[in-house]
Amino acid sequence: MHPDHPPGLDPDRLRALLDAERPGLVGGPLTGRLIEGGRSNLTYEVTDGAAKWVVRRPPLGHVLATAHDMKREHRVISALHPTVVPVPRPVLLCENPENGAVLGAPFYVMDFVEGTPYRTAEQLAPLGPERTRAAVLGLVDTLVELHAVDPAEVGLADFGRPEGFLDRQLRRWGKQLDASRNRELAGIDELHAALGRQLPHSPAPTVVHGDYRLDNVLLGDDDRIRAILDWEMSTLGDPLTDLGLLVMYSVPLETPDSPVSTTAAAAGHPDPAEIIERYAARSGRDVSAVSWYTAFAWFKLAVILEGIHYRYTLGQTVGRGFDRIGDLVPVFIEHGLTTLRAGSQEG
Repeated sequence: MHPDHPPGLDPDRLRALLDAERPGLVGGPLTGRLIEGGRSNLTYEVTDGAAKWVVRRPPLGHVLATAHDMKREHRVISALHPTVVPVPRPVLLCENPENGAVLGAPFYVMDFVEGTPYRTAEQLAPLGPERTRAAVLGLVDTLVELHAVDPAEVGLADFGRPEGFLDRQLRRWGKQLDASRNRELAGIDELHAALGRQLPHSPAPTVVHGDYRLDNVLLGDDDRIRAILDWEMSTLGDPLTDLGLLVMYSVPLETPDSPVSTTAAAAGHPDPAEIIERYAARSGRDVSAVSWYTAFAWFKLAVILEGIHYRYTLGQTVGRGFDRIGDLVPVFIEHGLTTLRAGSQEG
């Protein structure tokens, strides 16, 4: 293995393609390093010594094409780049893995954006309470900007099927749950059924990010959002699903040393009520059903964590913290049930 060739990336072939498709962009030999990888898409930082770019490709041993659709991610950032929504500038999409077998899989290239993804309360601590609060409120404001984009105006009118969106989401996550059932989970079927009974009426569809939280954006030194990343779950759908997830991530988990990172415990972090109020005031949307969307986010995360726990019990997942994920699932279920009950009492 060439020292400058991380697995899944061939900088020389990549440079040849960029020279052919974007003449003059690259000023010298490319070197690359893996920024992050795993079960999700692989992300590399590539440089010619002067400028930097980012390459995104599916995992090695390519999994489901739909789950890791490069074209989809590239399309949404290309559509949003001319708007006020901060996304990296797209450079190139290579859909055809046979294209000189550059990387052996579809991939895209975008500009490298300087910034910090804050994953934990500990990482936020040096900012102090006021800067932390401003950063999270900025996260809400940027979500409002995303949801204000008219999909048709940016060429995304056919980016998803918004009709029946919530119903499909609920069924999809129910199937995910069934696929990883190997123990009794008190309350999860009750939560799933109650969500189905109380399905809210969706507002007009918008571009939905699908995994919108602080560690999927890059904050600049001025604490402003430089770029929203990780668009692999994006579609057209109900904007309040993004809000519900953001609200869920702003509830501190009382479990010490939780393997699920959340920044909610950081001093100055706005509480759920302030996040909801800010979104409502800035977007003008009716958020009266926000408890449903937040409970749905707890349910979805419970299913995702149960899937990880299931793979762990089969010996397919090794690493720090995986042994504790199974204990977290009931916590998420309980939060989901409590949130939904509180919402229906208010309603």
